Amino acid sequence: MDEALLRSLTPNVLGILVRRGADFAAAEDAVQEALIEALRVWPADPPRDPKGWLVTVSWRKFLDATRADAARRRREDAGELVAEPAPEPVPAVDDTLQLYFLCAHPSLSPSAAVALTLRAVGGLTTRQIAQAYLVPEATMGQRISRAKRTVSGVRFDQPGDVATVLRVLYLVFNEGYSGDVDLAAEAIRLTRGLAAAIDHPEVAGLLALMLLHHARRAGRTTPDGGLVPLAEQDRGRWDTAMIAEGVGILQAALARDRLGEFQAQAAIAALHADAPTAEETDWVQIVEWYDELVRLTDSPVVLLNRAVAVGEADGPRAGLAALAALDDSLPRHAAVAAYLHERDGDLAAAARLYVEAASKAPNLAECEYLTRQAARLNNR
Repeated sequence: MDEALLRSLTPNVLGILVRRGADFAAAEDAVQEALIEALRVWPADPPRDPKGWLVTVSWRKFLDATRADAARRRREDAGELVAEPAPEPVPAVDDTLQLYFLCAHPSLSPSAAVALTLRAVGGLTTRQIAQAYLVPEATMGQRISRAKRTVSGVRFDQPGDVATVLRVLYLVFNEGYSGDVDLAAEAIRLTRGLAAAIDHPEVAGLLALMLLHHARRAGRTTPDGGLVPLAEQDRGRWDTAMIAEGVGILQAALARDRLGEFQAQAAIAALHADAPTAEETDWVQIVEWYDELVRLTDSPVVLLNRAVAVGEADGPRAGLAALAALDDSLPRHAAVAAYLHERDGDLAAAARLYVEAASKAPNLAECEYLTRQAARLNNR
């Protein structure tokens, strides 16, 4: 059973059901039931046309649910039921990007639209989405449920705005890049399509950011899956053609003088990619770009990353001073503090903080890396 194939087909199938008249929540339920059926049936009897099979089964599941609901409510009226269409070829067009826009519906707040799309289209779990938003899993579950109720019965004839779609693509890419779910390449593909369709500097900025990060992917882990921090990566393994493409796209976007957060993030990534060695990184300019990001977003995560950059540009004590102004409950706060304390020579505090950071790490690779850092200092 190729679960990656199922994951890739899901957005297209969902989009087809919505276009045929299914409301989003009912369509999502039907597709999920069809996926369960595929996992049961396909290993012994794989279909010749997987997409067509999923569309057919999903639509039948949707019709069954619609009729059952109508019967329960004593509204069994043939005129109110959705008729099953005559057999027709399944469209070859990729509906995924359109579906991203449809999910960013004006009836939803941007945060709810992003959460719903990540769950229904991106295939992320509620826990993964909660981590991306820095909220408890239960809170995110309630938010997604409310979003489904809001769009239930709503026809998607008023697609949402570009900013919400960009936020969704950005979070999908980040989750894919973490290695938990391999969605990074798909996010890049969709953002390329969006950039080709829409002349918008922030779309270009997001595409540049994705390319610049993805270009370094081969150097991020050891052969056994261990995490390699940026400063220790083998830069010879970076994809220089992808870096050049990302920088070119970014320069064209910046020249339009309509700065947004994705362009600013891409500029930081470009400065890292441009440095021949970690020691030659232009940290002063990176701090300046972080200042722009703070102005644009006022994000606590941006401020945390800025503290690291300040520590590199002006020394670890300056970085610790910047860190002291932030909430120590922020994700990776302990890891940043450990790194800065080690650079400042306080190895005991650094070791203790590395242990604390490992206990809060969002994934196994990061946990193992931080544990090794603590062991290294404790064994000195």
